[in-house]
Amino acid sequence: MRTNSSKVRINPDEQGNAIRVSKNNPEYAHMRITQERVDFGSNGWVNRKVFSALIHGKTEDLTEMGFTPNEELPGNIVVVESFEGRTEDLKIAGETGIVCKGVDAETGELRDIYRTTRYDSSGQMQSVMIPHVNGDEIREANGNTPKKTVSQSDLNEILTKKSDKKAKKEDEIVEEKKKEEEVVVENETFEL
Repeated sequence: MRTNSSKVRINPDEQGNAIRVSKNNPEYAHMRITQERVDFGSNGWVNRKVFSALIHGKTEDLTEMGFTPNEELPGNIVVVESFEGRTEDLKIAGETGIVCKGVDAETGELRDIYRTTRYDSSGQMQSVMIPHVNGDEIREANGNTPKKTVSQSDLNEILTKKSDKKAKKEDEIVEEKKKEEEVVVENETFEL
């Protein structure tokens, strides 16, 4: 999959300020940053998304650094999904209200997925995604009928048949090569 990303930009508030001072405590502030990404998926679809994150700090520090509205910053915004987090970070499937769930590889439990975004000034971090396993529930909430799911035993049977066919084909190729070698040996002549 190919991804094109725009630069990370500082988004101004309604008054055009880069720094947004906390209403609860004016000693602290944050900046809202965004980055647009266009993914060219292997399924043939172009997917355009805008990611956002917050950069927090002391108001004095952020002000002294001289950040300006729409200023470009180095790095990327990354998505980090995990099985722990705050209620407001739960990964919700669109407008359905359904919480996405994944399987915890360590415990085998079905757990809620939490999703946050972070600013990585180095540009080296990669997004961490957890596949959700409650697609039928989400499709149903969207008014779509659930797709037929394949059980683990059916999947194992399909994979076994595929593996058997591959092994049979490889055996046929080996037998053909043996026949070719036998033919060559029979046609050889020796002079003494």
